[in-house]
Amino acid sequence: MGILIAIVAAAVRSGTPILFATLGEMIIEKSGVLNLGLEGIMLTGALSGFSISFLTGNPWLGIGVAFLVGMLMTLIHAFICITLKGNQVVTGLALTIFGTGASSLLGQGYIGTTIIGLTKIPIPGLSTIPMIGPIFFNHDPLVYVSYGLVIFLSWFFVSTRTGLNIRAVGDSPRAADAMGLNVTRIRYLSTLIGGGIVAMGGAYMSVAYTKMWTEGMTAGRGWIAVALVIFAIWNPVRAAFGAYLFGGVEAFQLRLQVAGTSIPTPLLLTLPYFLTIGVLVFISARKGKGILFGAPGALGQPYYREEGE
Repeated sequence: MGILIAIVAAAVRSGTPILFATLGEMIIEKSGVLNLGLEGIMLTGALSGFSISFLTGNPWLGIGVAFLVGMLMTLIHAFICITLKGNQVVTGLALTIFGTGASSLLGQGYIGTTIIGLTKIPIPGLSTIPMIGPIFFNHDPLVYVSYGLVIFLSWFFVSTRTGLNIRAVGDSPRAADAMGLNVTRIRYLSTLIGGGIVAMGGAYMSVAYTKMWTEGMTAGRGWIAVALVIFAIWNPVRAAFGAYLFGGVEAFQLRLQVAGTSIPTPLLLTLPYFLTIGVLVFISARKGKGILFGAPGALGQPYYREEGE
């Protein structure tokens, strides 16, 4: 039982960066904008978070700067896709290429260095609850922030006017415009805030999870998050479940390696990506049957205001 609890607790930590990226992309897509640049945003967030933490000794300042860097990265995406009506798929891919290359170049001087970073802070009372406590309430503060973000977004998109406005813009920007909503402003704000949260997922990798910088350290988690948004049907609670599922697969393969299994290590490393492929196959099958619920109606489509006038 103790080993199982340890694996599930590790799944929560391992799934947290994916969860941040998934929630950030969910906010962006709810407004009707598709961003495939998550991998690049996470990498720049990881580098900026680590470098600022290393230089200042303040991990929270590093997290804050990573959030701002993520907003800056997605500002480029927003300007091209929302203002210039550019292709959202191509722009997102370019953002990934740019973020991967820039983080690799600028991070050369930090390879091999470590920081203190964020440490575990057990929540008094809750952390002592049998089974549940060690799994959910014995982590670093950013894990708890991710819990709060899931709860907040679940409430925000259903019970607040701003959240409903974002959904309206994502489902039918023309109807939202006719209601007096500023489609451009809402899409810009959603894209920028979502991008900042995605970058926090990258910063978690370097400031809390590994406490070091290595080139390409996100290892495809941005792409997993893109698939997970659809798998979760744009639902924050489902996103948390999916992120921890992926985290559990990663934690399991790491423990198999430590245990000295005869299965080749490269094959074990592919397990999370095999799961991603399985998820995509499942999604495609559902879409083929016409039961893919939850997708914003105008996702990936630029809005030309003059057409609605």
